[in-house]
Amino acid sequence: MERTIFNMRFLLLIFLAPSVWPASSSSAHEKFLQCFSSRIQPSNPVSEVILTKNSSDYSSVLRSSIRNYRFLNTSIVKPQFIITPFDESHIQAAIVCAKEYGMQIRVRSGGHDYEGLSFESYQEFVLVDLAKLSSIIVDIENETAWIGAGASIGELYYKIADKSKVHGFPAGSCPTVGVGGHFSGGGFGTIFRKYGLAADNVIDAQIVDANGRILDRESMGEDLFWAIRGGGAASFGVIFSWKLRLVSVPPTVTVFNIKRTLEQGASNLLQKWQSIGDKFHEDLFLHAAIEVVTSSSNGNKTIGVSFVSLFLGRAEELLPVMQDSFPELGLMRENCSEMSWIQSILYFGGFSPRDSLDVLLSRTAQFKGFFKGKSDYVKEPISETGLEGLYRRLLEEEASMLILTPYGGRMSEISDSEIPFPHRSGNIFKIQYLITWDVEEETERHLKWMRRLYAYMAPYVSNSPRAAYLNYRDLDLGRNNNGNTSFAKASVWGLKYFKNNFKRLVQVKTATDPSNFFRNEQSIPVLPSWRQRKMNLK
Repeated sequence: MERTIFNMRFLLLIFLAPSVWPASSSSAHEKFLQCFSSRIQPSNPVSEVILTKNSSDYSSVLRSSIRNYRFLNTSIVKPQFIITPFDESHIQAAIVCAKEYGMQIRVRSGGHDYEGLSFESYQEFVLVDLAKLSSIIVDIENETAWIGAGASIGELYYKIADKSKVHGFPAGSCPTVGVGGHFSGGGFGTIFRKYGLAADNVIDAQIVDANGRILDRESMGEDLFWAIRGGGAASFGVIFSWKLRLVSVPPTVTVFNIKRTLEQGASNLLQKWQSIGDKFHEDLFLHAAIEVVTSSSNGNKTIGVSFVSLFLGRAEELLPVMQDSFPELGLMRENCSEMSWIQSILYFGGFSPRDSLDVLLSRTAQFKGFFKGKSDYVKEPISETGLEGLYRRLLEEEASMLILTPYGGRMSEISDSEIPFPHRSGNIFKIQYLITWDVEEETERHLKWMRRLYAYMAPYVSNSPRAAYLNYRDLDLGRNNNGNTSFAKASVWGLKYFKNNFKRLVQVKTATDPSNFFRNEQSIPVLPSWRQRKMNLK
């Protein structure tokens, strides 16, 4: 008790430092600090768990996992407090106290949110940074793993490889991505055509809800467990741990990367790829990346297409498959590299397969800068005319890229309502649009270009709704009004991310968080009454 009182007094001294907050809000902030410090165990000094704007580590912790420099602008609202929980009791305290004193909660796992919603807000808030909740327990005998929501994908892969060379997990290829947002939004990677999404392979989770209760799959119920696997957990609570079903991978896999420019026939190859990429055997993943490159023949800017593949098997098994289905690509044995599955993680993560696996443990992102992303789903091959117009527009921005990810395989076998992620059968590939830049003053120009490109692509992609992927969050699709909005207004973006599953997500949200405590610019809305729920959900 004496230690708790000391911690409270210590924090209040920091809090009461001059010129930190306006007097009108100081009382609420002081009460939040008192509330929080009184609810955590003395074994963890409060100053190690909560940072105020006066704390020496505040800025470094806040900036530690901000990948997109668009959100380093000094005009953006910064968190009043940063909570760095050591265990779930600290999350409970943060939620209970924030709710009692009218403060918002934002939750950050890896900081890769494309629109920064995990670490910024339109009003004063408390940031819960889960980085310290990163323990991973791998059970090879039962082919499962428990992982803290603050861990990264790279750390997960590292721990699995440490236990087994023939087990893996179908998550993404960027090792610094935090599992918290990745899993809760779906999560795909190079083996998703064989095993589905990361979210398809989550078998349990632990969450702190809006009332501060700790729930697992059994106690939260199947509706909430359904919602957090692809529906965005930030609308429903703070997940601090996930249980995963591991998958089998062969001892040897094969990768290749064949690059062609327009002058070398890249467009014809891309036309063919569009018609076969989703029809390959599920062991074969072959995506296409389109970008601006310099022609080796004349030094001019042109369009290059990279066909990058992972095959779950040896090269001698892959070559006849490619010869039968895609001979135009001209794949030869010398184009192929055999390696272990964990080495392929290094390869697709931008490292050399010969690098130490320790690089997967680094939290330092390979890219930090200004960027904007969008997404689309494609159901019919884009015409030659459509591609030609696309190439012309890409040549306007040298730092632009499109990544085309093939669907099919297991993704076409899973029902579009199995989890909230609905983009299954009928999609031949997904497009991720990306543009990067170096100078803040150029931001508006690049954003306008991206929006023009997105408008141009409308005739060639899905419609009614024009679908989008939640983990490539895009506030251009629409946003809530200060976190609160009607079902109809939220449907503008909600149906794009979730299609018909949006209605069920709203029902789950209304049942589990009726006060809409967990909210952001694209959180699932709450319906105001049972009568309106029935009317709006018809």
